[in-house]
Amino acid sequence: MKKIARALISVYDKTDLLEIATALAQRGVEILSTGGTAQHLRDARIDIVDVSDYTGFPEMMDGRVKTLHPKIHGGLLAERDNAEHNAQAEAHDIGSIDIVICNLYPFEATVAKPDVTLPEAIENIDIGGPTMIRAAAKNYRHVAALTDPSQYPQIIADLDANDGCLSEARRFELAKAAFAHTAHYDTAIAAYLTNNDSPLITGVNKAEDSETDAFADNLTLHFKKERTLRYGENPHQRAAFYRTETTPGPSAAWANQRSGQPLSFNNLLDLEAALEIVKDFKTPACAIIKHNNPCGLATAGNLQEAFTNALECDRTSAFGSIVGLNRKVTIQTANTIREAAQAGVKIDAIIAPSYTEKALRALSRVKRRPILEVGSLSTAAPVLPVRNITGGVLIQDPDIHEMKAEALQVATKRKPTDEEIDALLFAWKACKHVKSNCILLANGTQSVGIGAGQMSRVDAAIIAIRKAGEKAKGAVLASDAYFPFPDGVEIAGEAGISAIIQPGGSVNDEPVIETADAYGMAMVLTSIRHFRH
Repeated sequence: MKKIARALISVYDKTDLLEIATALAQRGVEILSTGGTAQHLRDARIDIVDVSDYTGFPEMMDGRVKTLHPKIHGGLLAERDNAEHNAQAEAHDIGSIDIVICNLYPFEATVAKPDVTLPEAIENIDIGGPTMIRAAAKNYRHVAALTDPSQYPQIIADLDANDGCLSEARRFELAKAAFAHTAHYDTAIAAYLTNNDSPLITGVNKAEDSETDAFADNLTLHFKKERTLRYGENPHQRAAFYRTETTPGPSAAWANQRSGQPLSFNNLLDLEAALEIVKDFKTPACAIIKHNNPCGLATAGNLQEAFTNALECDRTSAFGSIVGLNRKVTIQTANTIREAAQAGVKIDAIIAPSYTEKALRALSRVKRRPILEVGSLSTAAPVLPVRNITGGVLIQDPDIHEMKAEALQVATKRKPTDEEIDALLFAWKACKHVKSNCILLANGTQSVGIGAGQMSRVDAAIIAIRKAGEKAKGAVLASDAYFPFPDGVEIAGEAGISAIIQPGGSVNDEPVIETADAYGMAMVLTSIRHFRH
């Protein structure tokens, strides 16, 4: 056991600081301190020694140099059972420091401000604090390093139970936490500085035609554990939820849960998918998600109608679904959702920008159903998708290409009507949110049949047409990639599809287009693909 005789306290976050400082002072521990921390302790009538008096050097350079002195770091790093260390400490009048209580300038909170400048960020990089923490943690056999107010109660309890002593086991646990703390801090700084001149990491590379590589050579990612989940995709898999330190904008990860049970692993995945789809539409939109794919998607003049139309695409698959909406939910929309539930459509969770109080009360009557609020979608900005593979990550631009009517290339003898163009553009935007291979059918701005995640494009067409039933006749079709053979187009023609939008570019484009002509369909080409693996 190691008895605490001298402590060094220098903190930005003063939460519960007086409790731990009082516990030390009552045991006769000498307390060294600096700046605002020293004043805070003095105001509470706790005796302290200024570090500048202890070292004989004043704080200087606008407070950048406070604790960077051999009397401090010698006192932290000296091994008490090393005779040479002890002799050198005695020769230079270096006393031992047994405990460091330190937390750091709020760098992440600073850089999260939208108007922060680089000089402001640099000034909030703590140097002395991490150095003290690392020194104390390195010498954990003799020194304790406290970096979080949540640690104080346990340390006070240990001091009470052990006559002012801390065990080596406790100091080792504190050391692990200390190194994690400084590693996280340095990671946040590295990420900010890397991203400061790289728009790709924090958003979208606007210089699409740049000849230089827009991606940094080193990528720094850091996520903090939000909570342990009950289980993962399946009950036999353990899981946890981590998220960024600050919000990137409206997202499922940072949503405010207004009601319902804790979110599951699958809830989070599907809520993310639902929100990302409806973000993509400027008019009132609803996406109904099942297993990370939409089973219904629609836009309309109001949210209530959008929900109804999305649901009509595939009511069967909507059982156990997630609903995403891109407008404030009113009582009218809430009641329509409740009526669907009463008719047998089980909705597991809802995510939207906001809710009226009446709507929230109505939807919260299903006690277990999570209701999430993300705030205005007007602040939403594209963020680079990051995908994990074993031993690495993949990063790409977000798929935000906006197809315009004038950019479409008419490939068939018949040109699409204006109404078909509107429906084709809706279907094209919708299909990029569906797992490949994807075929999506739409009437106006309402999906009526979706074939998702098939290994064969023709199978995706068969599924979409089967799900649409009679609604396939007169609908338009979007294919996320080209038709390799005419068979998918032939199936569409037999079902009465009126128009097709697809990238084109197949070696079989000519027979594909000829098949569309044979059925009197209009076909437009985008030269853009929407694979989503």
